[in-house]
Amino acid sequence: MCGIVGLFIKDKELEPRLGELLTDMLITMSDRGPDSAGIAVYRTDRAGHAKLTVQSDDPKQFKGLEKALEQALDAGVTVSVIDTHAVIDLAEEKLADARAVIKRDYPGLRIMSAGEAIEIYKEVGLPGDVARRFDIPHLRGSHGIGHTRMATESAVTTLGAHPFSTGPDQCLVHNGSLSNHNALRRKLKRQDITVETENDTEVAAAYLTWKMRDGASLGEALESGLDDLDGFYTFVVGTKDGFGVVRDPIACKPAVMAETDQYVAFGSEYRALVNLPGIDEARVWEPEPATVYFWSH
Repeated sequence: MCGIVGLFIKDKELEPRLGELLTDMLITMSDRGPDSAGIAVYRTDRAGHAKLTVQSDDPKQFKGLEKALEQALDAGVTVSVIDTHAVIDLAEEKLADARAVIKRDYPGLRIMSAGEAIEIYKEVGLPGDVARRFDIPHLRGSHGIGHTRMATESAVTTLGAHPFSTGPDQCLVHNGSLSNHNALRRKLKRQDITVETENDTEVAAAYLTWKMRDGASLGEALESGLDDLDGFYTFVVGTKDGFGVVRDPIACKPAVMAETDQYVAFGSEYRALVNLPGIDEARVWEPEPATVYFWSH
């Protein structure tokens, strides 16, 4: 089942409403996935800076994290705690070192995303409750992707919730099921790409990371996936400056898109889009099977 929403802002005047609009779209899809939810938001990046979004089942672990990272990295660090997540802002050249310190010294922290612009917030619970916990309606940004999950292939956990991020400023959400994800998981391991959960969606995200690491554009990676990924799926993918959609050749999972001069929007069903500004004048269509759609700033 599952519900997907996405919003790519073309008109900067609409950026302050990104979180508000995405939250409304996400809540509308609650009955397609009531067990957990998540949102990836791309917010204005600071030149030379990067962000790590981390999660903990016990937010007390965030106490003292800022000072500890400053000492370990010998650099300025800002930690902003939001419920069970924290966003770590630091110099871009310190990003890899920060990941290593967290892995070594803070095993209870899980990295949700890393990059110059991306922040991912996801938890178990109803989509509306998850959005309110992280104050998503008040977030501004250039684009974002949301997902409501009905677990079928793995347990209901925070790590099993979407979106999945396996590369810098990259995320993916998925409606459907892959039949060859275990074989791909073994192949990715040989390419030194780690998949941490049993969720087949993370395998799809890691597959794109692998292809892009080897020089493919996002569009080229998605095209390759049409040959390499078996199953039925709709993917919505985010990058630092872009937003992509692809459906498998059968395209049995529902999907609808809308575009105006202000935005491009995606929803698993049209009802997720009905409250968007100017939707009555939008070009609305169903994405074609085995066709890659992509927009970038």
